[in-house]
Amino acid sequence: MDESDEDTRGNRLAAHPQNKRGQSGETISGNLITRDRLANDGCADADGPIDAVNDARPEGSHPFDALTPDSIMAAVESRGHLCDGRLLALNSYENRVYQVGIDQAQPLIAKFYRPARWSNDQILEEHRFCFELADQELPVVCPLVDGDGNSLHSRGDFRFALYPRRGGHAPELDNLDNLYRLGKMLGRMHLVGAVRPFAQRPALDVQNFGYESVAYIRQQFIPVDLEAAYISLTDDLLATLDRIMAQLEPRDRIRVHGDCHAGNMLWRDDAAHFVDFDDARMAPAIQDIWMLLSGDRRRQTAQLSEIVDGYCEFNDFEPRQLRFVEALRTLRIIHFSAWLARRWDDPAFPRAFPWFNTARYWGDHILELREQLAALQEEPLALT
Repeated sequence: MDESDEDTRGNRLAAHPQNKRGQSGETISGNLITRDRLANDGCADADGPIDAVNDARPEGSHPFDALTPDSIMAAVESRGHLCDGRLLALNSYENRVYQVGIDQAQPLIAKFYRPARWSNDQILEEHRFCFELADQELPVVCPLVDGDGNSLHSRGDFRFALYPRRGGHAPELDNLDNLYRLGKMLGRMHLVGAVRPFAQRPALDVQNFGYESVAYIRQQFIPVDLEAAYISLTDDLLATLDRIMAQLEPRDRIRVHGDCHAGNMLWRDDAAHFVDFDDARMAPAIQDIWMLLSGDRRRQTAQLSEIVDGYCEFNDFEPRQLRFVEALRTLRIIHFSAWLARRWDDPAFPRAFPWFNTARYWGDHILELREQLAALQEEPLALT
């Protein structure tokens, strides 16, 4: 998640935030999931599923505390790679991601999934979607598949995947030519996303992003003196969001990236490599488009026009989906606060987001939600 752009309501929420190791080739606990079996139901781990966290850890500790430099490199070496001792923690909060130096080879990116968030099947659906996109020659950074066809691995309490390192920088979204190119890539991506639905991953909807997020915040986080205002405001927002999102048709929901902001693209040679499909869900296509927009209404209209022009080179764009932009933005804002609240026991979060859960934060949050309630009453963006 990225908190950078002050010009757009909620855009600062768009980018949702360690040596001797084990010998290479050692066996690991749990099942290794193969690409050929991605379509199969379930996964028969030899030692049982690892979708739950091992609770036999010191009180007050966090599961990610077990990811020491030794354990990270031992996990990578268990897949047949010899680490050279270099380890760089990358900017990731939901999961833990490291650049790991490999002896006489290019470094690899090791992604350790947050325990108990996604099931094995849900992670595998993410991988399968990436493979499908790559098969259509879309610039997607996919997990590596080993000689046995495995893309998801386990060690101890952790599932992990290895990725090739790709260079690049965030695209300049003020550049209309860049937006046109991104539109073309999204048009192609959504063609693939519409071929079949996710069977295991949830949809982005008012229930899980809205009601469940608000309920969690109300339990313990909202200050007492702001509680009445928050409850009244979110009741109005959720009712409005229900009315708007009820206009979605079943065909509108396709597999999308879900977190398609500049931080999840690596721009190089006038093209973007899409990374981090961890938030891929069933959602309307506009979910992958609205986060590319910034600035005032006139500026967003110009940006949208370029994106749609590129999109329509490969896919049909439905202008009626523009009515969902502010609703999706509102859901993201609500969900972002609940995401921070749910992760507050992870030591990385208080360090990275020290302003969260302060009186000023909640006051600003309520003000932002009031602005969104007003925005939901306005006419949606329109193509020129």
